Amino acid sequence: MIPRETVDKILDAAQIVDVVNDFVPLKKRGANYVACCPFHNEKTPSFYVSPAKGLYKCFGCGKAGSSVQFVMNHENMTYVEALKYLAQKYHIEVVEKEETAEEIAKRQRGESLLLVSEFACNFFKDSLKSGEGRAVGYQYFKSRGLEDSIIEKFGLGWADSSRASLSEAARAAGYKEEYLTDTGLSIKKDDGRLVDRFFERAMFPIHSPSGRVIAFGGRTLKSDKTVAKYVNSPETEIYYKSRSLYGIWFAKGEISRQDKCILVEGYLDVISMYQLGVHNVVASSGTSLTVEQIRLIKKYTDNVTIIYDGDAAGIKAALRGIGLVLKEGMNVKVVLLPDGHDPDSFARQHTLDEVRDFVKQNEQDFIGFKTDILLAEAGDDPLKKADLINDIADTVAMMPDAIKRSTYVQSCSRKFNIDPGILFDRIKNTRFEMLRSEKRQEENRRQREELATKTLESVGQSHDSADGDGKETEAIVSAGHTQVLEDLKLAPCEKELLRFILENGRTILEFDKDSEFRAEDGQQDTVAEFIDNSLAADGVSFTNTVYAKIYDEYFRLYDQMLTQDQIRSRLLNSQDETISSVTHDILEDKYILTVENYRNSLTSVGTQLVIFVPKSLMTYQINRLDNIVRDVSDKIGQAGNDIEKLMPLLEMMDRLNKARTELNNKLGRV
Repeated sequence: MIPRETVDKILDAAQIVDVVNDFVPLKKRGANYVACCPFHNEKTPSFYVSPAKGLYKCFGCGKAGSSVQFVMNHENMTYVEALKYLAQKYHIEVVEKEETAEEIAKRQRGESLLLVSEFACNFFKDSLKSGEGRAVGYQYFKSRGLEDSIIEKFGLGWADSSRASLSEAARAAGYKEEYLTDTGLSIKKDDGRLVDRFFERAMFPIHSPSGRVIAFGGRTLKSDKTVAKYVNSPETEIYYKSRSLYGIWFAKGEISRQDKCILVEGYLDVISMYQLGVHNVVASSGTSLTVEQIRLIKKYTDNVTIIYDGDAAGIKAALRGIGLVLKEGMNVKVVLLPDGHDPDSFARQHTLDEVRDFVKQNEQDFIGFKTDILLAEAGDDPLKKADLINDIADTVAMMPDAIKRSTYVQSCSRKFNIDPGILFDRIKNTRFEMLRSEKRQEENRRQREELATKTLESVGQSHDSADGDGKETEAIVSAGHTQVLEDLKLAPCEKELLRFILENGRTILEFDKDSEFRAEDGQQDTVAEFIDNSLAADGVSFTNTVYAKIYDEYFRLYDQMLTQDQIRSRLLNSQDETISSVTHDILEDKYILTVENYRNSLTSVGTQLVIFVPKSLMTYQINRLDNIVRDVSDKIGQAGNDIEKLMPLLEMMDRLNKARTELNNKLGRV
């Protein structure tokens, strides 16, 4: 951390004309200076620097700011990095706040993981140059039309077939075993052997925005369908897939200069486009586009053009990405390539001018894109057309900027010859639900934090702590993957509540008017909202990590206004094996009602839900109370004859027992 007085000294020393002139040749014009803008292409200068105000402003692209902002924008630096650059320029010593031992250890560990990754990158690059790598890997890259300079620039390599060569070479070079396994480069077998994760694969290193190697993707060249086409690094302390974009290190400068990002799907899509001359291109690294990836792009531009294959999968991926981009306040356009092409093949078969012309002529805003795609499905069916218009209105509702929403409403109104007031009403209702959902989430978090604090103060330690608190743990196997349950008493309840959410989350719970579970304002919640609100009211969150992970991911998708089927599909097909396998396990089990008589007599799912969802919640509450009672009992035993410690614990025990009795009475238990 840079001390405040040092920051002030740097800002005082940094003269805007002096700083900008290091990067852009300025010409004096009256009291100001002018130049062609470095952030977008122009022939007539519209970039002005005012020494009196200490500011720069481009009247073409709109970028503006101070000396620090200029360095940040031009060099794609963080605020701290820009300050350090200016400090060095003006010979100002920066003495940062002393790190704690923990911070030093964490930083050193992170650096060690990065060094191991860079060693692996060089190892794979060297392997490409001779023997098996030259004969197989290099020939593969050449068959894809890649030039030697591009192979070198992107650090492409080869993992040979020996299955342990990287691990052995790294250990011989002095790298610790723990760093090899923690980066995912090596896997430790049960017999203690260290083997390579990547073998007999063409290797694609993944870089951070600052250019460090943080992970790898390995492509098999075999035609055997039983072999995974790609093997990727697992998430580590230095690599978070959802926050990473393939090619961002090479593209970020050009993205800023062109004020536009081209988004594709795969490694070779990026590399072939880059080789052709399209340098503002990145990929989502084989995963569905995430909010974190969009926010990374937003650091460099607000404009995104998605280029996906023209097949059904490409269309689906493009539709999925539109809402996320719009929700972040960015501008999105979509280009679908001719059927049978992906960006890689299209770039290899066309010139740079042809690709640029095709993109320019075929870019569509999301209304045009969605209309063309969905209208073809709707045909002449008026109800399907109504659904299409509602779908587009709901997408417009995601935009945070009111002026943009209004502009798109007018466009949509003209396109479908519909009263804009009707669209505004739909958007207003959709935004109300979105904001209500966000407010609910925030309130739930606040309530959980408050109750957690109170519980810690009352009991002396959290009764939710996993392991070491007397609770049993157990390993379960779901769809072939082993998971750990930290609390066996609560696990069945959490699994049952998750099943209700996954199967019927968006179903409205229609309680009778005199039901104690009906809200005072008459508001009818969905199953998911009822469960979430009930848990939040008690400040409760799932104890078992594997179930909590699915619960949180469900509500993240729920709050994006996805349908129940879409949410289930996302969870079942998640890149996270824990989420996909356990969701599969929960949905695969046939739900067996606790009381057989009810099962035989109830005729509708809705009737079953209004009875058994509250019952499941009450059972869960009782089991949680049992855990707290056990903890308090232990505290009472430890207090001995100490009255000051004993009395508050006895009072708490009394309250807990009364709460348990009340819940048992509601459930009809003795």
